[in-house]
Amino acid sequence: MIEWFFHTLRSYPEIAIFLSLAIGYYVGSFTFKGLGLGAVTATLLAAILIGQIGITVSPTVKSVFFLMFLFAIGYSVGPQFVRGIARDGLPQALFAAIICVLCLATAYIAARIAGYDLGSSAGLYAGATTISASMGLATDAINRLGLPADQTKPLLDAIPVAYAVTYIFGTVGSAIILAIIGPALLRIDLAAECKRYEAEHGGKKELGGAGSAWHRFALRAFRVREGGVVVGKSVREVEAMVPEARVFIERIRRDGKIQEATEDMVLQAGDVIALAGRRDILVDLVSPPPSGGPGGIKPAGDGKILLPTGQEVAPADEVDDPELLAVPAGGVDIYVTNREADGISLLELSQWPTARGVFLRKITRGATATEIPILADTKIHRGDILTVVGRTQDIDKAAKALGYADKATDVADVAFIGAAITFGALVGALVFKIGAVPLTLSTSGGALISGLFFGWLRSVRPTFGRIPSSTVWFMNSVGLNVFIAVVGISSGPSFVAGLQQLGISLFLWGIVVTTIPLIISIYMGKYLFRFDPAILLGCIAGARTTTAALGMITERAKSQIPGLGYTVTYAVSNTLLTIWGMVIVILLS
Repeated sequence: MIEWFFHTLRSYPEIAIFLSLAIGYYVGSFTFKGLGLGAVTATLLAAILIGQIGITVSPTVKSVFFLMFLFAIGYSVGPQFVRGIARDGLPQALFAAIICVLCLATAYIAARIAGYDLGSSAGLYAGATTISASMGLATDAINRLGLPADQTKPLLDAIPVAYAVTYIFGTVGSAIILAIIGPALLRIDLAAECKRYEAEHGGKKELGGAGSAWHRFALRAFRVREGGVVVGKSVREVEAMVPEARVFIERIRRDGKIQEATEDMVLQAGDVIALAGRRDILVDLVSPPPSGGPGGIKPAGDGKILLPTGQEVAPADEVDDPELLAVPAGGVDIYVTNREADGISLLELSQWPTARGVFLRKITRGATATEIPILADTKIHRGDILTVVGRTQDIDKAAKALGYADKATDVADVAFIGAAITFGALVGALVFKIGAVPLTLSTSGGALISGLFFGWLRSVRPTFGRIPSSTVWFMNSVGLNVFIAVVGISSGPSFVAGLQQLGISLFLWGIVVTTIPLIISIYMGKYLFRFDPAILLGCIAGARTTTAALGMITERAKSQIPGLGYTVTYAVSNTLLTIWGMVIVILLS
């Protein structure tokens, strides 16, 4: 039975690839306190084990999926990469570029001192810096050296060996250094720094939402009392009476008829209004809080409620009016593309006329879909996705002002994907010679650059090239892991011998290559770039493209604030660190 199974895998290598993926994703899903092998390393180890029986896989399979993966990476980080280079993210982009150079230099020096061959050096770099994609460009670079086949194969086989040996500390060590040792070196209490940052920037903890019985924003009906302070005032004036609360009158029932509220309508006694706002504010309108409520509403000594202006307002009468409250409403993701909205704060955005009646629930940014804290001075950028709730007509206005409503769909623009990858690969295939030295991006580098360009273009011209996030994930994750599976299967027979020969020393050199850039970056970020301590460690995690470290940092910080520093540095480093896989081979050759 076992012989039949092995023979089948040799005859149908595609089965071996899917088996490697199945084992890799399953084993890689297990974590301990947020740390684990991950799908890439687990897939590589599974493929190496399966490859021990001697399976031959066409290298074309590896190339196809790797091009797909690199394009998806570029497409995802394009908006943040371009913004980081061109706009206010420049300090973070420069910081990331310096960290990338440090990673390359440390790996180069270590490989020189240890005397490793090109394959082991490329694998050492890839594993210690946890940049799996660099193995593909290193493979391309070695293949282009023009060495005889009997010299090229050992070099290629050495890459996954060195990667597997050094990757574990590259992941776990990075998380420990940044999340545990980093705050000690900075002499800070990370959780306290994040709380301070939130307080200084007007942060509020977001609760409720989808899947929860409690929602922050609500719509309730109130009857305007005779002689009430709002009688005779326009809707605009009433909404401005509690300026920090952002409450909106959506509809009015007057003389039994329901009207959509406009800012110029004047309230009369007996009107029933549909009022939208934060739940705690609406509750305070019905019953005064015991010691002062949010939004400037507070009780006077006699139990009456006072507005920030000092005016008295009697507790409102809440009524049950299902017809009035039957407002067409919902939530939608708005893809920000408007140049005028790029770089403005949420406080400034709230002053836009089109922001009336719309409440922000979440900001998502970057290739890793990092959730950005909602603070008064948080700046939004093109390519961000804002999750908003409110009336349908108000959301439509906001979407037109900011960009467009990113309605959910499972359909990807495959024609665009194919054409973009073809274009990038053709450009990358061009070879220019300076003397006797051939210079080329390679098809892999061309696909990455193409993804960066078209990802950015999509963020400013979203009428074409839609790739749903689920499809991007598939291209990114599965594309890389198929490439890794083919590498592991092909190099399986030589893996054990290589591990026996270089294992301990390679592991120790991996610690050196992982640790030195991280320690330097901590002090450089603090003293040279002077980043806020609350976001500094997030900047470094992004510069090293280690999501595991960011997860551990935010867990210890008990806050998402470190994520503010992650996206720009991740976009820049994910590009440069990948390209360095080719550069380190060129330098060492």
